[in-house]
Amino acid sequence: MDDYILRDGLRLPRIGFGTYKLQGVSGANAIASAIQTGYRLVDSAYNYENEGALGAGIRRSGVARNQLIITSKLPGRYYERNAAITALQESLFRSGLDYYDLYLLHWPNPKADQYVEAWQALIDAQRFGLVRSIGVCNFLPEHLERLEKETGVLPSVNQIELHPYFNQAKERAFDAEHGIVTQAWSPLGRASSVLQEPVIAEIARKHGKQVGQVILRWEIQLGVVPIPKSQHVSRQRANLAVFDFELSADEMAAINSLTKPDGRNKNQDPATYQEF
Repeated sequence: MDDYILRDGLRLPRIGFGTYKLQGVSGANAIASAIQTGYRLVDSAYNYENEGALGAGIRRSGVARNQLIITSKLPGRYYERNAAITALQESLFRSGLDYYDLYLLHWPNPKADQYVEAWQALIDAQRFGLVRSIGVCNFLPEHLERLEKETGVLPSVNQIELHPYFNQAKERAFDAEHGIVTQAWSPLGRASSVLQEPVIAEIARKHGKQVGQVILRWEIQLGVVPIPKSQHVSRQRANLAVFDFELSADEMAAINSLTKPDGRNKNQDPATYQEF
């Protein structure tokens, strides 16, 4: 599948590699093997505390930096405008990178009410050349509308929790209408019971694929960029092998029917949840 072209011209692959909890030597090796396997979008965050492993994995991979799309995220404790720029600079120093391709606000933290100020800092960071494209995570339509109203700039990406138990149809529709690419964190439900769903298992059997591969393919056909994580090379390869088959409209509908109003894994509702 062709890459997405973001509103600022950045090319975004249709699938990425997550690095949550990939730390130290084993984390660096997992990141390196993922890149060597073929991933070109690598997702990280300040709060993952693995920026050193991220940089080491990139260097060990042997793949040129300009062939990669590296993402990181600003934590809520640094949403004050000047603090945000300093935190971003320190993050780059730790990773040994000169810039991030994509930089996101990690949560809106609506009670603290600093996300507009933080967004302005990201606009500044893009202008300074510290990042190529800017976006958000876990933002609801009300948060996105406020960003546009107060700064005139919409995010290029909105990374949200999305899996068969929580397919985020309304959020996806809003993002698409406003030219925002939706990414999926926890795309396999954090190895929840969704991997034992009979409906998906039957679809996987028909296609000769694994359940996880069917879920990732479902997300890709929804127009979403999934970001699965695995430390094992065999699973890294399997998660990439999702472009040689296609789900029918009936199969897509069957998986969509699994969504639940309370389908979040940890009840992290962006309308109230705070993370710093």
